[in-house]
Amino acid sequence: MKIFKIIALISIIAILNSCQAFKYKKVDAREFPPEPEKRIKKNMEEGRGFRLMDRVGSGSGGTFDFASSNELWRASLDIINFMPLASANYSGGIIVTDWYNDGDTKDESIKISIRFLTNEIRVDALEVKVFIKNCDTVVNCSIKENKGKLVVELKKKILEKAAIYKAENKKKKKKREYIVPTPGDKTTKTKKTTD
Repeated sequence: MKIFKIIALISIIAILNSCQAFKYKKVDAREFPPEPEKRIKKNMEEGRGFRLMDRVGSGSGGTFDFASSNELWRASLDIINFMPLASANYSGGIIVTDWYNDGDTKDESIKISIRFLTNEIRVDALEVKVFIKNCDTVVNCSIKENKGKLVVELKKKILEKAAIYKAENKKKKKKREYIVPTPGDKTTKTKKTTD
């Protein structure tokens, strides 16, 4: 049993010794900047680290924020909140509803798919598709894409609601001036603070 433990220990040491991660490397301090931000940037460029999230809120197309802070995403869900969702994939940038029937027309159902092309609130940021299913019987159904007024109205409503959310977010982040009296001074100074 002792021989087995010794062989196992020697083989573990040999394996660990062959790993590049455990080998000592001489490092020149001049190659690494003292500021942490620059070191992080250099390590990221060289592929020595990873980030869980890239810049959140950068505003560039293709970089998506958290769902709760993305105005387009929130507005889209609010506009179609009366419909059951079949799929809502934030990382994939798509919302698909299930077939919906309001009960007035028994043989017609509607399905909406919203695809997000960018984070910015603009007309070409969304691709909205509306499908209408007409059924004569349970087995005999035809599905057609509606490219008319309904698509334009949905897009318009989503963009309007997203613009309202964006204005509310800006209002929350807006800096306000407060009068802050300084002790022993008869004059008051203003100080800018954020809410």
